[in-house]
Amino acid sequence: MLIYDTGDSGQPCTPFVKNTSAMFGFSQGCLPLHRWDELNAFFQKSGAKIIFGLNALNGRVPMPDGSLGGPWNYTNAASFIRCTVNKGYDIHGWELGNELSGSGVGARIDADQYAADVINLKHIIDSTYQGNPSKPLVLAPGGFFDAAWFTELVSKTRAGQMDVITHHIYNLGPGVDDHLIEKILNPSYLDGEASTFSNLQGILKSAGTSTVAWVGEAGGAYNSGHHLVTDAFVFSFWYLDQLGMSSKYDTKSYCRQTLVGGNYGLLNTTTFEPNPDYYSALLWHRLMGTTVLSATFNGTNKIRTYAHCAKNSEGITLLLINLSGNNTNSIYVTSNGAQTQSARKEGRRFSHIPGLGEAAELTREEYHLTPKDGNLQSQQVLLNGKVLATDANGDIPKLEPMQVEGTKPITVGPYSIVFAHIPSFYAPACR
Repeated sequence: MLIYDTGDSGQPCTPFVKNTSAMFGFSQGCLPLHRWDELNAFFQKSGAKIIFGLNALNGRVPMPDGSLGGPWNYTNAASFIRCTVNKGYDIHGWELGNELSGSGVGARIDADQYAADVINLKHIIDSTYQGNPSKPLVLAPGGFFDAAWFTELVSKTRAGQMDVITHHIYNLGPGVDDHLIEKILNPSYLDGEASTFSNLQGILKSAGTSTVAWVGEAGGAYNSGHHLVTDAFVFSFWYLDQLGMSSKYDTKSYCRQTLVGGNYGLLNTTTFEPNPDYYSALLWHRLMGTTVLSATFNGTNKIRTYAHCAKNSEGITLLLINLSGNNTNSIYVTSNGAQTQSARKEGRRFSHIPGLGEAAELTREEYHLTPKDGNLQSQQVLLNGKVLATDANGDIPKLEPMQVEGTKPITVGPYSIVFAHIPSFYAPACR
């Protein structure tokens, strides 16, 4: 149980202490105000958007069915939010609770009670931020997707009472599992998560709500992941596939567990050197725009394909993931109802974009990611054959593409990931 030091509780602010008989094995703990000040100084320097998860267990009582009942006691949380506003700290969103949805993790709360608590959080934010130019988002429940539970939460929060519905993803199972790599390389296993994204979108659409879906936390394999799997090259197959799949189902944000910490951090926990997924995330961020295109691949199911309008640029960006260690694929891009820029000016349509023959001057940019020495469990990644590493000052290297003649197919090598930016590809959705 976490409480916040707001200076008005009259209680000493003591840290967590191990206590095996308490929930999750720890005593009640307190977040001191000086620590909150230090954190906000760090947030400001990093330029990050901050979502803060509030303790939703205050005031609950155990119920006969094993759940926790009774309304959320929000007095301490409301005081903490007021204190944050008075200090001028910029919080992008307040999220209620962590992993209490459905059957919960260690504790659970019924959806109808949770909806009432979310509405109370909304009232607190509305009154505390009155007259404030930017009002933070209200997010909930930060837990695992359970269709019936999520449906009830959405139906009992009216328009504008919950901005974002958040869910967590650890679909690979526990970090100690020795079969993680097999799961990551199995297209059918990866496809299994599509039903969560699709069902959640269905719930939001049929409710006609303005609430949007986020993945609030995803580390793939729970209990801190697995060294040389979730912090190695092979994990970019899972991570980029997740970013592509979640985008396809209108997910608006995807929060990775973690930046640093555990075996699934984007940074090495001792050197802070980027792990391969850091570079994968950076390329995604720079190249993939927010408009998602429909993309299908005719051929082996070992190739995963996603397409977006290019970010801040003409044309489209394709993401191609090859889960096969044996096959090199030559991929031609064809289109339904798309044109090149030159064809559009002349009013002609081409169905076969890269094989234009007369348009040999068209080029595209390709970024090929492969593991060092061909080892999937390497913590070093190559971009177009060169190792990516920070310089002596710790600066991130330039991510330079290869320039490829537009008439040639895209070559996707074994166990590789390719981003291909095709500026000459005109998709009507990318106007």
